Amino acid sequence: MILIIFSVLFASIFAGWRVWRRVRFFLHVFQLESYKPKRYVRWVLTRSRGRVVRVSHLIGLPVLLISWFLYSENGVSWILVVLLILWGIFFSSSRHYKGSAQKKPLAFTNRLKRLRNCALVIVGLIFLVVGWMGLQEGTREGFFYVPLAYFIADLGAPLWVYLATLIMHPVEKSIQNGYKKQARTKLANIPELIKVGITGSYGKTSVKFIVAEIVRQRFNVLATPGSYNTPMGICIVVNNHLKSDHQVLVLEMGMRYRGDIRELCAIAKPDIAIVTDVGVAHLETMGSIENIALEKGDIVECMDSDGVSVLNVDNPHVASMEKRAPGKVWKVSATGNDEADIVARHIHYTPDGAHFEVEDDTGQRMPFHTRLLGRHNVLNILLGVAIGRQLGLRLRQIAHAVSRVEPVEHRLQLIKKGAITVIDDAFNSNPVGAKNAVEVLGSFKSGRRVIVTPGMVELGEKQAEENRLLGEHMAKHVDLAVLIGTEQTAPIVEGLNAHQFPKDQTKVFSSFFDAQAFLDSYLKAGDVVLYENDLPDQYNE
Repeated sequence: MILIIFSVLFASIFAGWRVWRRVRFFLHVFQLESYKPKRYVRWVLTRSRGRVVRVSHLIGLPVLLISWFLYSENGVSWILVVLLILWGIFFSSSRHYKGSAQKKPLAFTNRLKRLRNCALVIVGLIFLVVGWMGLQEGTREGFFYVPLAYFIADLGAPLWVYLATLIMHPVEKSIQNGYKKQARTKLANIPELIKVGITGSYGKTSVKFIVAEIVRQRFNVLATPGSYNTPMGICIVVNNHLKSDHQVLVLEMGMRYRGDIRELCAIAKPDIAIVTDVGVAHLETMGSIENIALEKGDIVECMDSDGVSVLNVDNPHVASMEKRAPGKVWKVSATGNDEADIVARHIHYTPDGAHFEVEDDTGQRMPFHTRLLGRHNVLNILLGVAIGRQLGLRLRQIAHAVSRVEPVEHRLQLIKKGAITVIDDAFNSNPVGAKNAVEVLGSFKSGRRVIVTPGMVELGEKQAEENRLLGEHMAKHVDLAVLIGTEQTAPIVEGLNAHQFPKDQTKVFSSFFDAQAFLDSYLKAGDVVLYENDLPDQYNE
């Protein structure tokens, strides 16, 4: 009896550690999926093999049943003890949960802690129920219910996390409504504050920082940091950082689902709205580009009658939003559209950045220089120019501010690593940005031009086509394509092959870390490396 107690406890210690790691893993997935239950469920259902049901489950259950049978028939035996101990060790040995390097580690926010605690309570209830069943069997047979409880708790980890989200939903909704009410009240108490809202499929964060730098010439400005573009992100900034002496608040407004923009505008209704672009980003959740345009255009419609709209008229979907605008409209164009109020002309690039001429609404022209790379960043600057002109800044002041704008981290950020040049465009790749980034890479002549990419995601039915087109574009501008994920990058390979890109200049790896290990030995002085997109951990193949 002592041996069986020892073996059961030994196996349970390993299994208990595994249960916690599994629960933690699925909490991480839920966080990476933006706390959206539907997206989490879709992720779980599409990865039931390998991630949800592991080899350890397929082996562990027969071992548990065999051990149970041997014990019931023959009493304590060394075979039983060995089986239970081996099961416990194997059950906890998966490399997948050993905390391997993560691109975006789990953040134990207050919300995540509440979910964690709820999930662990559910696990505890599993042990109580199975333990009670064991007590009904008696002391001798009841010992086997301990490892059985661990097995059920472990296998059901994704379900326990999902149940925790359902249980906590009313609590989280109440907490969020409180934060929203607090933000609305605070904004109402600063009526003179000018609120600038920025949305679009691409370029929101870059435009936000450009606008903040320009407007800072004359006003006390607060801009949301990083990608704080969700309801709670905006509430955090307003509730914790907005001061009574701030004159301009610049807000990035993101969306994934219909109604997201109106929810954000209900918290902070813009006085000035910028729409950067409409493209296939988030096509997976929105269904069509028309739905995306409809959703993005809500920011214009939500403004009061004196609201000011700034629109990128190079994009027909954005240009059509003019009819939804309640007040004044600024039109900007990086392609020389004569109907635009702010236009860029004579765009060219040098090793120190982009140079172009800006013509404003008065007909005045001014040369501009920026360290930002890519034509799309020229357009982003024009959107900022329109805001500056609306708020009374002269073109010369704006040009001076633009020359000081720093590249946004992970968005075509130029970095020197010894004799190697790195172009970091790892943040949330999209068709427009990716095409521009590849063209920027192609403009370098100092050495071999290398792109490292897993392709683009969240493009719905357009995803394969857009990645194939990216491959075709890459074939014209790069010397080596380093791809991450065989399935994910298959359309890129197809596009490369369509343009007879040499097969020995295409390398495919299963993970970013394997690709980086290859590059460490491959790169030499003068080479230029573009990191285009960096998929979050839940997309790893």
